[in-house]
Amino acid sequence: MAVDLYYREFGEPQAPPLVLLHGLFGSSANWVGIARRLESAYRLIVPDLRNHGRSPHAESMSYPSMAADILRMLDRLDSQGADFIGHSMGGKLAMWLALTRPERVNKLLVADITPVDYPHRFEKIFTGLRAIDLKQLSDRQEADSLLSQVIESAGVRQYLLQNLLKESDGWAWRFNLPVLQREIESLAGFPDSKGLSFPGDVLFVYGGRSDYVKPAYLPAIRETFPLARMRMLAGAGHWVYADQPEQFTQAVTTFLKTGVKM
Repeated sequence: MAVDLYYREFGEPQAPPLVLLHGLFGSSANWVGIARRLESAYRLIVPDLRNHGRSPHAESMSYPSMAADILRMLDRLDSQGADFIGHSMGGKLAMWLALTRPERVNKLLVADITPVDYPHRFEKIFTGLRAIDLKQLSDRQEADSLLSQVIESAGVRQYLLQNLLKESDGWAWRFNLPVLQREIESLAGFPDSKGLSFPGDVLFVYGGRSDYVKPAYLPAIRETFPLARMRMLAGAGHWVYADQPEQFTQAVTTFLKTGVKM
């Protein structure tokens, strides 16, 4: 069953709609910097996906169920179609939506992910998150210290800790940790897309320091997105829009305005 997503809006209400979809453990807050760069030309719709941010928690965490949420959101906004940008898990969601409901997707930009099954890379993250006893937690500094025992990267720790919420009776995670952990194999994978293809313009933007987009994945891209183009951003890792915001914004605006190879 579809849920009503929390979403932020930026930009011009009468401009073409552009939907930004965040990745696993993220939220609409991840896109604020990019949204500010694009708001003069677009109507930006930036949701928290189910089990993330301020959106409802639900027992299902499949790409079809998340796609149903996005369609419900578009209907609430009285929008028949939109351009989409999706990063990582959000990119897979955007691809699945384009493959199954192509009439609702105009142009699609996929950030550092492809339509393939990936190995589950998140065991350390789940181990670190489970090690934090929210009932006994004193402050964010303690949470960071506990996470640092298994997660070396300060940037990853801060990315996760933005979801730590102080409530009147203690601490809580904004994301639905039990469901995310249970469904992680499905989220790392991609639904069966045999026989499906999207006829529209697609740009895959990926980081030169990331290993999420490899030459071995190109046949899967070509099979499902025959008009797909590729653009590598030098110096960027998996979080391409955060590592190279100017290059990423330029790629977005050029693609959405022209759709031609850059």
